[in-house]
Amino acid sequence: MAAAEIEIDAALVRALLAEQHPDLADRPLHVAAHGWDNVMVRLGDDLAVRLPRRATAAPLIEHEQRWLPRLAPRLPVPVPVPLRVGVPSTALSYPWRWSVVPWMSGVRGADVARGRRTAVAVPLARFFVALHRPAPADAPANPYRGVPLEFRDGPLRDRLASGVTTRTSAALAVWERALAAERWDGPALWLHGDPHAGNLVLTATSAPELAAVADLGDLTSGDPATDLAAAWTVFDGVGRRAFRTALAGPYPADDPVWDRARGWALSMATSMLTSGPEHAWLVSLGRESLAEVLADDRETTLTP
Repeated sequence: MAAAEIEIDAALVRALLAEQHPDLADRPLHVAAHGWDNVMVRLGDDLAVRLPRRATAAPLIEHEQRWLPRLAPRLPVPVPVPLRVGVPSTALSYPWRWSVVPWMSGVRGADVARGRRTAVAVPLARFFVALHRPAPADAPANPYRGVPLEFRDGPLRDRLASGVTTRTSAALAVWERALAAERWDGPALWLHGDPHAGNLVLTATSAPELAAVADLGDLTSGDPATDLAAAWTVFDGVGRRAFRTALAGPYPADDPVWDRARGWALSMATSMLTSGPEHAWLVSLGRESLAEVLADDRETTLTP
């Protein structure tokens, strides 16, 4: 994981709250997670503070602050809309904007067995249908998501050459098919940008429900194939069939978007496999997702 440029602990967060949102400063808080880009600090029972830990992540928080309040009302599932906005603090030597967001109760989707995630295939499909609307010209740009797959060709081939999988030939065959697929020729659509099970919050029940969709820092616009990679990064074959069936209106079974989506899933899965030991769960998710990508038979498993 990239090194933090600022070490964020409970004392810093409490001081920022006391400076800018003093009515929240006396609540219990503890660091809940150190992510690649942000630190999440739970604040009482129902809130969390989300703070960038490095400069490259700072614009992502700003994107969430600007755009989620506009997008959330049309979405059928909760997303972490900022309830309070924090600004840089000279006195505390914290240079970036930060947010107070709702605490999303539930369990991380990646911690739920893949077969049980089928229960959220239709709700997740409905989320993407609601999100995938034409985006304005000033939507956040992201060079790693929503772009033509050719932009990810070099990094993908480098990862395969490094030995992240022994099934290099099979992976390259999937990738070549994805590159050969017809490009997206519609408008740039709003995208979540990072569609994997670690960014879903599910209820802790025997039949999980989709409680929330989290981490919209990669929010951008472009080719919806990026988000449809969830067919492989979230589901097994049964769940994938349910997900694709629910999306057959905007994205029919023979739409080349699915070939591109499989390519995106391959790219994401191999990237997960390069994670360090501090993200063992992400390595496991990458391994599972890659297995789904390589095991998939497009003419049987993927056709509703």
